[in-house]
Amino acid sequence: MRVRLEYGRQGLDVELPDDHAVQVLSYKDAHPLPHPLGELGRLLADPIASPPLHELAAGKNNACILICDITRPVPNELILDVVLPRLHSAGIAKKDVTILIATGLHRPSTHGEIVEMVGAKIASTYRIENHFGTHRDEHDYLGESPRGVPIWIDRRYLQAELKLTIGLIEPHFMAGYSGGRKLICPGIAALETIRVWHGPQFLEHPLAGAGHLDGNPVHEENTWIARRAGCDFIVNAIIDSEHRPLQFVAGDMEQAFLAGSEYVSSVVTATIDQPVDVVVTSAAGYPLDTTFYQSVKGMVAAAAVVKPGGTVVVAAGMSEGIGSDEFASLFDRHDTVDDFMDSLLNDEDYFVMDQWQLEELAKATKKAKIKVYTDGLSPHQINRLFVQSVPSVEVAVAEAMRCYGSHATIAVMPKGPYVLARIA
Repeated sequence: MRVRLEYGRQGLDVELPDDHAVQVLSYKDAHPLPHPLGELGRLLADPIASPPLHELAAGKNNACILICDITRPVPNELILDVVLPRLHSAGIAKKDVTILIATGLHRPSTHGEIVEMVGAKIASTYRIENHFGTHRDEHDYLGESPRGVPIWIDRRYLQAELKLTIGLIEPHFMAGYSGGRKLICPGIAALETIRVWHGPQFLEHPLAGAGHLDGNPVHEENTWIARRAGCDFIVNAIIDSEHRPLQFVAGDMEQAFLAGSEYVSSVVTATIDQPVDVVVTSAAGYPLDTTFYQSVKGMVAAAAVVKPGGTVVVAAGMSEGIGSDEFASLFDRHDTVDDFMDSLLNDEDYFVMDQWQLEELAKATKKAKIKVYTDGLSPHQINRLFVQSVPSVEVAVAEAMRCYGSHATIAVMPKGPYVLARIA
């Protein structure tokens, strides 16, 4: 059986055993919007639980629009081509619009990435700036959240008279779903905020996972923080595997996001009857699989449907390597995942930026063997990351079949973490 995995920009064809039943977990049938520009125009005029955008913009002197960085394939140019004229017709000049890239603690976007994200015309016409989460002096303090998270938010956003966010709703392995409030926290929050919000007191909660909103402290806290910072209007996209818009939601930050999340759940949830011995998956291809850091999301998503002691085989491009220097340093500081988790949970002063991704990886490695195919890192580099390098997906699957026997069960998730895998 031949299956095409999302891998880098080109994809990866793999051959899976014909003598084993292979369950494919993928999107449900959903058709791209035939007229996305028209649908956007309709939503801006008749949004969810909000006045129309042109009414919100009327009388405002300036606006700040948050957008995601390159790790999210948001159709920014399409959305901005509809949003920006509404702002200008309401009296906000081009020079008074700031497009702020909500990087969180990711590296700043390059000029080439900005052009890819918003198009050459917008990139050359509007003020587009990166958020720097480590520059606390560029943030204002808004007090503490109910669970004690110190709230530091980018001053450029807080000082804007009209606050907008443009995002993408998809399953998120900590916050339930991306989009909505996440553009603000962690998108434009300072390190001092993110280190607590991404701390083990939140991430070790049993409901801090993909598809969970009710009772998820990660979602509840960043919703509270985003509400405290303020948001006048959101536009969020839901896309298919080809990055084509399936639906947009627009309006109130919370109500529009919830409506979008419900739609996403209906499209991307895939169930199987029993956990399987082997899950073959991806890290969703470019732009999500450019680093090992981001590829962890594919491992965690697959762990939801693998048997304890099973095997997860992940294919990811990793064209930019491991991730941040801080994340890479964790593998020098700790010999094992258990050593890392012991420090994280028992040393109150322990902190390394991006530690939360290793904490999520630990959840996957605790449940299953993680085997990784990539041409972005050497086998030696991969084997240092508490996972096992394999020369091909086929070799990894063959090894697993020998281990688990003739009745071994296999599932494949070609879209990786974009699919919400569940046991029925």
